Amino acid sequence: MILISIILFSVNTNAQSDSVKPEMRAVWIATVANIDWPDYPTTNSEIQKTSFIRLLDYHKSNGINTVIVQVRPSSDAIYPSVFEPWSQWLTGVQGQAPTPLYDPLDFMITETHKRGMEFHAWVNPYRAVNNIFNSSVSEQHVTKTHPDWFITYGEKKIFDPGNKDCQHYVIEVVKDIVTRYQVDAIHIDDYFYPYPIPGKKFNDAASFNKYGNGLKLDDWRRSNVDSIVFNLYTSIKKIKPNCQFGVSPFGVWRNADRDPRGSNTQAGPTNYDVLYADILLWLKNGWVDYVAPQLYWEIGYKKADCEVLIDWWSKNCFGKNCYIGLGVYRAGSNKAWKDKSQLPKQIEKIRKTPNVQGMVFYSSRSLEKNLNGWSDSLRLNYFKQPAPTPKLK
Repeated sequence: MILISIILFSVNTNAQSDSVKPEMRAVWIATVANIDWPDYPTTNSEIQKTSFIRLLDYHKSNGINTVIVQVRPSSDAIYPSVFEPWSQWLTGVQGQAPTPLYDPLDFMITETHKRGMEFHAWVNPYRAVNNIFNSSVSEQHVTKTHPDWFITYGEKKIFDPGNKDCQHYVIEVVKDIVTRYQVDAIHIDDYFYPYPIPGKKFNDAASFNKYGNGLKLDDWRRSNVDSIVFNLYTSIKKIKPNCQFGVSPFGVWRNADRDPRGSNTQAGPTNYDVLYADILLWLKNGWVDYVAPQLYWEIGYKKADCEVLIDWWSKNCFGKNCYIGLGVYRAGSNKAWKDKSQLPKQIEKIRKTPNVQGMVFYSSRSLEKNLNGWSDSLRLNYFKQPAPTPKLK
C-alpha cells in the first residue's frame, strides 16, 4: 500500500511539474481586412467589446496564454493616436471613432491581463495603404500629409524603408504605444521590403541615390531594415526594459545552396535575399527578445520541411526565445493538411526540440472554427494543463 502511494505521488508530481513548465501558447489576432477581429467594422463600442471578450474566453478555455493583436494594420490605429487615424477595420471609415468613445487597446489589455494572459501589440512598420483601389484613407493619414515618403507597389502603398524620416516616424509611433500602454511586447511580422511581384520593380532609386553611401543595393536595403530593428529595440528598452520585442519572420532565412549557414530548403523568397531581413544578425546582436518564424508548411514538404526548419531555427536562435509559427489555416488545403495528425505531430516535434519554447497559431479565426478538431485537441490534450509564458533571456 505504501509502495502504491509512492508511485501515485510520483505520477502526480510529474504531472504538476509538466503543467507549470513555461511554454508560449500564442495566437495571432489579425485586424486587417477583419481577418480575426472585429468580426466586421462597426462604430458600436459594445459590439467590439463583446466580441473581443468572447474571443479571449474561447482561447483561454483552449489553454492559450498569449494573444498577439494587430493594433496598427495599415498606418492606422486600433486605439486613439496623435499620430494616426482610427483604423477602417475597426469602424468602417478610417478616422472615425467608436461610439461611445473608448480606448480599445486599453480595454483589450485589461481584459487579457485579467485572464492571466500576455498581450503582445502587433505592429506593421511599413504597410501604409492595404489596397490603393478600395481602402478608406483619411485626409489626416500619413500618406496624405507626407506623400513623398511612400512607394506604390502593386496594390499597396508602403513606407520607403530607405527614407530616414520614415524610420523616425515609425519609431515614434511605437514609442507612443510603449509609453501609454501596459503591453507585454511589441511584435512585428514578416513585411519588411515587399514580397516581389512578377514583372514589377520596387522603385526606391531616389532614396538609394541619396543614402546609399557606396553600398551595393542589396546590402543597403538590409542595412535599412537592420537600422529600424535596432532602433525599435533600443527605443522600447529605454522606456520599459521589461517590454519584449519580438519578430515573426518568413520561415526561411536563407537556403543552404546560397549560404552554408542556411537551411536545407528550396524556398523562393527568403528573408535575407528577397525581404532584406537578416534575422540571424538581429538574434546574434541581441536586438530582439524572441523570434517566431512562420513555418506554415507540412512535415515532409520537399521545398521547406517543417521538421527540418524547426531543427534549423532551434540551432540558430543565439540563445533567444524561439516560438514556432504554425499554420492552422492550412487545414484541408491539401492531402497533408487534411490529415488530422499533422498539427499534433508538429506540436510534438516542437516539444522534443531543444531551444524551442513554444508556438504561435495563425490565426484566431482558424482556431475558432475548430478546423480538423484541432482546438478540441488543444483543450483536451496538449494544453489541458495551464502553462506560464517563458521568461526573457
